[in-house]
Formats: sequence, structure tokens, C-alpha cells
Amino acid sequence: MATFRIQGGRKLSGEIVPQGAKNEALQIISAVLLTDEPVTVHNVPDIRDVNKLIELVSDLGCKVEKLGPESYRFTARDINTGYLETDEYRDKAASLRGSVMLLGPILARFGKANIPKPGGDKIGRRRLDTHFLGFQKLGAKFRFNADDHLFHIDASSLQGTYILLDEASVTGTANILMAAVLAKGKTTIYYAACEPYVQQLCHMLNRMGAKISGIGSNLLTIEGVEKLHGTEHTLLPDMIEIGSFIGMAAMTQSELTIRNCRIEMLGIIPEVFRRLGIKMEFRGDDIYIPAQERYTIETFIDGSILTVSDAPWPGFTPDLISIVLVVATQAAGTVLIHQKMFESRLFFVDKLIDMGAQIILCDPHRATVIGLDRKQQLRGIKMSSPDIRAGVALLIAALSANGVSEISNIDQIDRGYQRIDERLRALGAVIERV
Repeated sequence: MATFRIQGGRKLSGEIVPQGAKNEALQIISAVLLTDEPVTVHNVPDIRDVNKLIELVSDLGCKVEKLGPESYRFTARDINTGYLETDEYRDKAASLRGSVMLLGPILARFGKANIPKPGGDKIGRRRLDTHFLGFQKLGAKFRFNADDHLFHIDASSLQGTYILLDEASVTGTANILMAAVLAKGKTTIYYAACEPYVQQLCHMLNRMGAKISGIGSNLLTIEGVEKLHGTEHTLLPDMIEIGSFIGMAAMTQSELTIRNCRIEMLGIIPEVFRRLGIKMEFRGDDIYIPAQERYTIETFIDGSILTVSDAPWPGFTPDLISIVLVVATQAAGTVLIHQKMFESRLFFVDKLIDMGAQIILCDPHRATVIGLDRKQQLRGIKMSSPDIRAGVALLIAALSANGVSEISNIDQIDRGYQRIDERLRALGAVIERV
């Protein structure tokens, strides 16, 4: 198992380009199974989770052609649904949470599917009820076989219907949407997630011949069609990487330019970092972060302590809560971090406390960070990455710390950030993979 060894306390400088969006890639690559015509996708990130999903669609019989470093052509003309019955499929799908996104397209086009309980980060309960309840309302029938640990699904006659989601699940919305585009009649999805990645999926499906309206809102209407066609699609830059780089610049007192950010699709992400005291300038579609000796956390208007919490879009994304928390450790001021969605995502703070941070873990969902205001540098330690986002938060802490840090289990980081060590070295970081 690989480890990052980081010599901290170095200021970085230069330009960095964010990778293609991981969460969008998992939806878009799944959607190529909806048509037998070629679909070309650009800006695909070279990361473990995405590569595993590409391998899975290839194993299903989809022709995959790599056109360039970040471009692929997918042609799902000859799909072998029998592969879904194999032990190999069960093992691969169980190790990748994104594999659940294959369900909607396969059910819509072929009328049946099965899937093991997907894997992914161990950050708390991540139920699939929203996906399954949506499929059931469209007419699918489920059976869980305890012997082979597979969900067997019959969707031979999907019918459009009204669906009120129990939560604004991004993957749930996308999966139900992909099933509904080929269902008979009209489907209405209320309390739908409206993240930019879902909007991107909707626009792509419409270019393929789908009839989706209400894009960007929490009320989607889908008129089922008989067939979808090929198209070309470019993924957004990854907003989580962009937020991570903003936080990294502040923590390491670095001057950085983040290129090609699609700023109009970032929502309130820049504003949340500004409330932590981080200065930034929008230069066209680039974000420039000047070197800052200190940054001060704002308070609410009445003087009370700032709270940063996650919420469905256009609220603050839960994937950046870990980054905000680590950035606050060296700010002037105090902030309450409230991670509402996952009850295990804050457990990495014990490593930050070992590094010298002042954090009170109030309960599994809330932590109070008392900023050190640069009066005391974090110190390098040995630690392990528990999940993708916490892993990068710890990496940011290590880059700012005094001395050498080692982060093991970096396979978790590689699942979401492409060649992160190489890209950081180009900015002046001292980091090696051992």
C-alpha cells in the first residue's frame, strides 16, 4: 500500500488546472449505455473510481476507445447483460459505489438488471432507498437474494409516473432520470437534486433525443422517448478540486491561480471560503488567490460564531466540509462545522488534533474549530487517509505543517484526485509517493 511523505511548511506558487468532475463522470459514463450509437466524452479525469467504471462498461460489452489523454468514445451496441450474473461483475461492482449508476440505463434499455451492494467511502450510512423507490414507482420489481448478495430487478414495463423523492439525492435523481427517459409516458420528479452535474446530465440526454424540462430546478419533467442517439459531451471542472486548491493556497500562504474553473457553476463555494477570510479574484474564468499571512473568520451579523454546514444544492456541498474544517485550523477566529449528511465524516479530526489543531468534536456531525491564527504551526505526524475528502484535507494540513508527515492508505485519495502528487510538485510542494 502506497504512502505520501510530505515535507511541510513550504509556500507554493504557480498555476493549476482542475481535473474533470469525478461525480459528473460517473453519471455520464453510465448514461452511454442508453444508446447503441457512439458517445464521445471529453475532460474525463484519470482517477481510480472513474477508471473502474470505464472498465465495468467495457466488460459489459461497450466498445471503449481512448481518443486522447482525457477523451473517450463509447459505443454500447453489443451489451452482454449475462455479464451481470457473473462473480467477476459482482466483485467489481461491489468495490465501486458508482456502479449503482449503471442500474438506470440498463433497466431502461434492457428491462432487467442486478447489482451487489456497492462499495465506496466508509463515511456513514449511504442508503440506496431513493434509487430503488424511484425505480419501483416506475414499475420495477425488486428481489434481494441473500445467498448471492445481489439485488435482482425486473423492469420490463417501465411506465412514467409522479415521483416525490424522500431526499434530494444527486445519484438517486440521476439514476431515476436515466430510467425515465425511455419509459412510456410522462415522469415528474419532485424534490430532485439540481446540482450542476445533474444539469449537465440532463443537457446531454436532451442532445441525445430525450425530452427533459425544468433543468436546474427541483422539479423535472421527462417525456419518455423510444430511442436515444449518440452525442458529444465535455465534463465540468471538478468543483471539489477547485475548493481544495483554494483551501490549500490559504493554508500554505501561497499565491496560486486556478485555471478554467467555470466560475458560474460553482454556486456559493467561493463565498464560503471568503467568509473564512480567504481573498480571491476572478480573472475571466480563472481564480487568483494571493498569498496571505493571516485570514480571519467572519461572524454572523449579530456577532455570533459562524456556522458552515452542508445542504442540497444550491447550498454548500458536503464534499468540501472536510476542506473548510482544516482551513479553519489556522484562521483567526472560531467556526462551527456542521456535517449533516454523513455521521462518520468528521472522525478524521483526531489526526488534526494530534498535529496541534484546536478542535472540539461535539458529536458525529459537529465540530468546533478554534483557529490558531498562525501562532502555532501544525506539526507533521504519521496518519492514514480514511476517505477521499478527509484524505485531501489531511494532505493540505501536512503541506502546511512543520516537519515531515506520512499519509498511508492513499489509494483513497487516488480514487478522487488524479496524479495529485505530481501536480503539487509542479507548484513547489515536497511530496513523494513511497
